[in-house]
Order: sequence, then C-alpha cells, then structure tokens
Amino acid sequence: PVPVCPLPLFLSFSFSFFPPLPGSLLPSRPLSHPFSPQAAMTKLGQWLCGLALLGSAWAALALAPPGLQPPAPLRQALLPLPVYLLVAFGCYSLATVGYRLATFNDCEEAAAELQEHIRAARADLRRRGLRL
Repeated sequence: PVPVCPLPLFLSFSFSFFPPLPGSLLPSRPLSHPFSPQAAMTKLGQWLCGLALLGSAWAALALAPPGLQPPAPLRQALLPLPVYLLVAFGCYSLATVGYRLATFNDCEEAAAELQEHIRAARADLRRRGLRL
C-alpha cells in the first residue's frame, strides 16, 4: 500500500476533480471515511464555503480599520449589501417556484392509472365487508 499524505482541506477539494498522477500520494479511489479531507464536498458544503468567502470579504471591506477604510460612497453601498442580496435571492426563489409551477406538466395517464387503483382498492375493501 502507498502511504497517503494528508493534505490541507482547501487543497483536497481541488484535487478531487482530477485523476491522480502516476506516482502520486493521493489515493486513486475515494476513502471509506466520510470526514476525510479527500471526501467529496456536497452541494450544501459548496454553498456554505462560498457564503463564508463572500461574507468574510464583505466583513473585511465594510468593517475595515479606520486607516484602511474605503471611500464613503463605497462604504455606504457595502453596508446594506447583504440585505439587498437576501432580497434578490428571495425574489429569484419566488420567480423560480412560480415558473416551475406554471410550467408543471399534467400526466393524464398517471392520473387515470391512479384512479383505477383507487377503484380497485375500494372494490376489494367492499368485497371484504368494509363500508366506505
């Protein structure tokens, strides 16, 4: 067995998308331990990492020490930026749900099949003596 070199967490995700190089110390197949640095990042993890990165960049710019503060107009635009982004995300989410609901396809065959199953179940229950 080839010894596995532990990688920092931020390096392991960039290598997980590429096949290992010949003679590499990275494993050629996923590790069995789910919390290992080489474990695949879930979509939630990607979103949380992105939000943490954007949040830390915002905090660094908006809450800068007095000697390193950006100009006043930029600072006035930066302070309410998270609220604006949250409202924009809410509008996008509502628009997406509305669009998907408006373009939702009805499946007539499945509805007819379900009604037939319901009729058969009711007939079977009546045959067994249950009143509906």
